[in-house]
Amino acid sequence: MVLAPEHPLVDRLLKWSSADFRINGNITAKSVWIRDTDGTRCGPYALSEAIHAAVGKAADLVEVESHGDSSDCIVADYRRLRASQSNVAKHTEALTQYRGQVSKKSDLERTDLAKEKTGVFTGAYALNPVNGERIPIWIADYVLISYGTGAIMAVPGHDTRDLEFARKFNLPIVQVVQPPDPKTDWRGFVDDGTSVNSTGPDVSITGLPTPEAKKKITAWLEAKGLGKKTINYKLRDWLFSRQRYWGEPFPIVWKTAPDGTQYHEALPESALPVLPPPLEDYKPTPDGQPPLARAKDWVNLPDGSTRETNTMPQWAGSCWYYLRYLDANNRSQFCGVESERYWMGGVQPLNRETVEPGANATSDSTVQRFNDSTKPGVDLYVGGAEHAVLHLLYARFWHKVLYDLGHVSTPEPFFKLVNQGLILGEDGQKMSKSRGNAINPDDILAEYGADAFRLYEMFMGPLELVKPWSTKGVEGVYRFLGRVWRLFVDEQSETEFEQGLTVDPAHGAELLEKVQLSAAIQPVEPTAAQLKALHACIKKVTEDLEAFGFNTAISALMVFLNEAMTWEVKPCSVLRDFLLLLQPFAPHLAEELWSKLDKSPIANRQSPIPLAYQPWPKVDPALLVEDTLEIPVQVNGKLREVIKVPAAATSQELEATALAAEKVRPFINGKIVKRIVVVPKKLVNIVAG
Repeated sequence: MVLAPEHPLVDRLLKWSSADFRINGNITAKSVWIRDTDGTRCGPYALSEAIHAAVGKAADLVEVESHGDSSDCIVADYRRLRASQSNVAKHTEALTQYRGQVSKKSDLERTDLAKEKTGVFTGAYALNPVNGERIPIWIADYVLISYGTGAIMAVPGHDTRDLEFARKFNLPIVQVVQPPDPKTDWRGFVDDGTSVNSTGPDVSITGLPTPEAKKKITAWLEAKGLGKKTINYKLRDWLFSRQRYWGEPFPIVWKTAPDGTQYHEALPESALPVLPPPLEDYKPTPDGQPPLARAKDWVNLPDGSTRETNTMPQWAGSCWYYLRYLDANNRSQFCGVESERYWMGGVQPLNRETVEPGANATSDSTVQRFNDSTKPGVDLYVGGAEHAVLHLLYARFWHKVLYDLGHVSTPEPFFKLVNQGLILGEDGQKMSKSRGNAINPDDILAEYGADAFRLYEMFMGPLELVKPWSTKGVEGVYRFLGRVWRLFVDEQSETEFEQGLTVDPAHGAELLEKVQLSAAIQPVEPTAAQLKALHACIKKVTEDLEAFGFNTAISALMVFLNEAMTWEVKPCSVLRDFLLLLQPFAPHLAEELWSKLDKSPIANRQSPIPLAYQPWPKVDPALLVEDTLEIPVQVNGKLREVIKVPAAATSQELEATALAAEKVRPFINGKIVKRIVVVPKKLVNIVAG
């Protein structure tokens, strides 16, 4: 069980008596993700289901939220806290110190998914009334008092944050959900599966699919009078409590009624936007008032009303900034109707008539959707996992408000979401100044250049994975770029450039202009083998870029380079296409070499176009067709030979070649060939006996 450091139970633990604490909780609070038709994640939906128990005296109740969608949190959720006074007293100093540290953090810092988990054991335990198991109670900063109950039943086996927490503090990790695919690792598995290890004396949900398990345990708890089903929304205060001068002012004024009561009114649209007044001193006020309260002339209006001095925490703008990009020069609207529909591509008016703002954009009589092949919303949103809980949650909330009001045409703001993994220090830990393991990008740029830095970050591994930094890895891609350079330039010319640069580094640009292309680069037609190597590279890089497989795309470039370095004659057209493929990864080097090709006599180009404006090369599948195939030959299921045959070989030709193979004959001589199984272009299996 994990509590927010501000939870009142922690205060009671610090003032421990022999009181018997009864802890009741929430069940099956699941963070639901909306999925579009192809299963892409577009964003987190702010909805949770929970069971709140009502056991014991009100003064003794502490609600516990179990936020995994797994069965262990269902059967192990309701707890009665029992602990000796002396055991908790041992942890009082650590609890007090930790709470002080957490009080200095914002909710944004505490819920950063990329940060290292922290926490403190309270010394107390909770007992599960269903099966009697004892559960340790911890406090951790990733649990917020402002959300839900401020206490959760940690499910390390099936919740990623709890799994990190359990691994950090060596806590037990129990499997309670079996993934549909037995090969899937159950640790950290957060989707639906089959309940396991979820049996108590009076109730069992073992063997049930997750949705049925939830229903059964809910019915059991309600029948026992232990809980009821509720809805728990994840929207919460995101730094509103931290008032800053540069936050967005609320367009609200306060007035006094004849009876002396205060009421508020929204400012008219003509008064928007409300801009903060100029202040010389924008630090927090000593009396706890927002900084805007210092601007008395701005706050107190001539009619006796006063402005609201609280501000939004500067994310009011960041939650809809993507919409402003669509029509940034529009002075009358945040985004024009036609611009929004053109770029977001969700719904369009019938007969292309404009839908008036305020009209219900979901009405079938007003709008019609584009065909199913469209990607409504922002095509791609790339951001760290730390944005998922707060920024994307609120962006989605605001977008849905605008959608319901008819100002936007798509129900979801983002079509596809990709979270890049965190880059750790070389010691495998999160980079921080305190650890001394932070990497200064300026140092890398000065030593290896921007292209090598950029290329290495993409070559480190899959985009979504957490990866440790390696300076030796930068050196590796730096050498690769050096080989690309040598593929294009004349060796003697390169030597003279390096010598001149050593003597006179201030004139590097002038020296670079004197570097000549290799004489091996010629305006000749490429051979079939050269075209095959090029188009294999085009195919691989194109497919991997679409799938965000940057590391494997770079590997394909390396494979091509290795082969091209062996060519005695290097066709200019092939190398030009190679530079097009290299450009997204190493734009500076690629553009420099492209320029040299265009300026050379062999290019024969009348109006050179910069590399950045060139169309992407297209793969020709016909050039990738293999002339010959390698076919494994088995005898009674055991591999005996691999034969080479023409790609167009028939089944009869495959049989004849397999039977005549030198390494196959000893295993069939003197035996009856009962059957020959031919899988075209794949396999030949001879059954002999």
